Amino acid sequence: MRYNKIRKMDISNGPGVRVSIFMQGCCFNCKNCFNPETHDFNGGKLFTDETIARVLELADKDFIEGLSILGGEPLHPKNIEASGKLAKAFKEKYPNKSVWVWTGFLFDRDLKDKEAIKYIDVLVDGQFEEEKYSPMLKWKGSSNQRVIDVQKSLKENKIILFEA
Repeated sequence: MRYNKIRKMDISNGPGVRVSIFMQGCCFNCKNCFNPETHDFNGGKLFTDETIARVLELADKDFIEGLSILGGEPLHPKNIEASGKLAKAFKEKYPNKSVWVWTGFLFDRDLKDKEAIKYIDVLVDGQFEEEKYSPMLKWKGSSNQRVIDVQKSLKENKIILFEA
């Protein structure tokens, strides 16, 4: 598993000031993806326990509201175990901070039974579709994508959209 970069103060990917990590590798290659440098599974840097420790250290400030995990594709079979390990460590250390994840996979079709999902608060799912792009959308690039409240969705066994 590899990652591309870590942002220690990100205000674009989720509410408030967040720590963001961009995982390396994506199989979707969406047209006009905002992050094509993350597509190659062999690029970036090695993701290790030290990477997790660094993310946890960066988040250890009162003004950091949470962790955002993006890509690339953090929930690809090659990446999901490490993304889940990071999300779990984050929620254990910071239970009152949120974990947001962006994925091209669909929650209800591909992900709801995966271990990593247990540690995610909000999931933005669905591949970016250029013809459905709008700069007015909050936290997503195209109108087909959903911003899902994962824990409520798991509890109610149906998709519950996140309301800010």
